[in-house]
Amino acid sequence: MASTTNSPSTLLTLPNFSIQTSTFLPKTSQRSIFQKKKPFNFNSKRVLSCKASNGKQNDADHTSFLNRFDRRDILLGLGGSLYGATSLVRDPFALAVVPIEPDLSSCGESTVDAGTTCMNVPCCPPKLKDSKIIDFEPPLGCKIRYRPAAHLVDRDYLYKFESAMERMKALPVDDPRNFMQQANIHCAYCNGAYSQVGILGKLIGDPDFAMPFWNWDSPCGMTMPQIYLDPYSPLYDENRNLEHQPDVLVNLNDGKSFVKPKKKDDFYELTKREQIKSNLYVMYQQMVRSAKTASCFHGAAYLGGCVSETDIGCTPEPRGGTIENGAHIAVHKFVGAKNPPYNEDMGNFYSAGRDPLFYAHHGNVDRMWNIWKTLPGKKRHDFNENVWLNSSFLFYDENANMVRVKVRDCLDSKTLGYDYQSVDIPWLRSKPTPRRSRPGVGRGQDQGQDVAARRKSKNRRGFPIVLDKVAVRIEIPRPKKSKKKDDEEVLVLQNIQLDRNDSVQFDVSINDDEDDDNPCKPEDAEFVGSFSNLPHGDNCHSETMLSTNLYLPLSEALEDLKINPFEDSIVVTLVPKEGEVSIGNIKIDYVC
Repeated sequence: MASTTNSPSTLLTLPNFSIQTSTFLPKTSQRSIFQKKKPFNFNSKRVLSCKASNGKQNDADHTSFLNRFDRRDILLGLGGSLYGATSLVRDPFALAVVPIEPDLSSCGESTVDAGTTCMNVPCCPPKLKDSKIIDFEPPLGCKIRYRPAAHLVDRDYLYKFESAMERMKALPVDDPRNFMQQANIHCAYCNGAYSQVGILGKLIGDPDFAMPFWNWDSPCGMTMPQIYLDPYSPLYDENRNLEHQPDVLVNLNDGKSFVKPKKKDDFYELTKREQIKSNLYVMYQQMVRSAKTASCFHGAAYLGGCVSETDIGCTPEPRGGTIENGAHIAVHKFVGAKNPPYNEDMGNFYSAGRDPLFYAHHGNVDRMWNIWKTLPGKKRHDFNENVWLNSSFLFYDENANMVRVKVRDCLDSKTLGYDYQSVDIPWLRSKPTPRRSRPGVGRGQDQGQDVAARRKSKNRRGFPIVLDKVAVRIEIPRPKKSKKKDDEEVLVLQNIQLDRNDSVQFDVSINDDEDDDNPCKPEDAEFVGSFSNLPHGDNCHSETMLSTNLYLPLSEALEDLKINPFEDSIVVTLVPKEGEVSIGNIKIDYVC
């Protein structure tokens, strides 16, 4: 947990519950947390033991429309860390340009597009009382505080947490520390309210503040945390999917839950076990197998002035990283209410910050960044380019002063005074295995015959590929150039186009067994990743089509499947799960 002293915002560091919290929050009676109060909600339509054992996270010390930004979910976890802000850096295919900085003077209403109607949403922060902006300085000599897993908090902690949240919601509506103003930070950065300083039409991503983390990557935390489910608690939000209340488990691959029978029979328990197993394989895929380099884990460049629609690293919507494009979006979909067209609160970017559970969710996303940097591999470190390190974002602090926070300020949570409770990380032991045993594996001739058989039966299609209801297979040649020792072989899906207001999901596998009725799953070594899109709805004044790329590392999958390094092609299978999307090209390349 971060210290409130000198932090970007006390509201970013609620888990402190230190005396400083009361310096700006109105006093409240010392009621029992179990005393019933009037339910809290917003009108959103304004125009097993989980204690640590093996694989603990703390044990590993291994070496567009005019004047608006396009959506980029950078997932800024201030208070502080900047999980997806690492995507701001130049990657091997990006243009080196300028650091990002929001332009307060350009802030206007955000827009939400439901296809047939548009809604204007006022998300800008209160105006500065003066023009002074303070540069953030990390606290010195502060005690390290530990953010707890939400399902493990005790009564005393919960009482303090609820009291702090209640006081935040009681602040005047124009106080920048009011909870709704904090929720609007996500809306403003993510739904087209800001321009970037000096560059019209260039958008930034979304910041969020820190609270207890939702431990959705562990079996004990794969349901919505109970502390957020009391309708009389300030932690409650009525705009959630009621069909996904406990004991329904989140699906970290696509956000959809399994069908729960009316009674707990053997089939139900087996299904739960299978969902847990699948989630752990998803986490291994997104954190280990597909995230060996910074550009794979964090995603592509998001740079000031990067406006080319054709450069692979400079598309209108730079690609997200493994967690950002995977479990992060899946949890948003799981929690958001089933009320089209907006799917508030967690199901839409403009409203996601209105649900207190949003911050627990993003706390765990931030925790994934911490864990990723402790995993084995010499390339699991943050980018060091100044264009990324000097990118900045603006927040009000605990004294209602506007503070400029740079990415370089937030790379180490301990520097900011907080870390995460040490809990078991079971997905570290969930390495996928090949779907079927292949005769002759390891002998080049037999493996080549196996691939040749796949070539004969694959779908023969040219580009672009339209993916809607039917799985598509296509043979993709491997690079003819020599692979360097540290290169990662990567599957690149280019010019992926879809309606940004649609919920989209498709899975990708290689050299599968071509069973369309039983496609590869995360536990299969042939499964190499997924593409997901959460409806965004900020396009009332611009084109609704999103164009982006997807990178899926292959090196570990190729090794697991014992595919001959001299094999000249790979059969790629695309399995649509939701929505419609077109893919302009697919290739295999090497990334350092």
